[in-house]
Amino acid sequence: MEEKICIVAIVERGKADKIVDKAKVAGAKGATILYGRGTGENEIKKFLNIHIEASKEVILIVSEESKYEKIYDSMVEAGNLKKPGTGIIFTMHISNLLGLRHRKEF
Repeated sequence: MEEKICIVAIVERGKADKIVDKAKVAGAKGATILYGRGTGENEIKKFLNIHIEASKEVILIVSEESKYEKIYDSMVEAGNLKKPGTGIIFTMHISNLLGLRHRKEF
């Protein structure tokens, strides 16, 4: 059984749909988008008295290890994530996975 990888991207609100669309073209079978709020910006906001949008979208994609790099790279490109301040992206190995048995690739 092939290892699974979870790709996690945290981006500015409104950017996730474009990134997920590109990830699907690259081989992702689906994604989960959650809404969140960053806390680090609040300290800057208090210090500099400027408004910084703290709303974020968190993208979760589960992939086979052999397919995740193409998906990851497409997400980086679609979100322009190499540019500072656009978001972060990382991967995690999944040791236990339950609930995707209906999918042939899992």
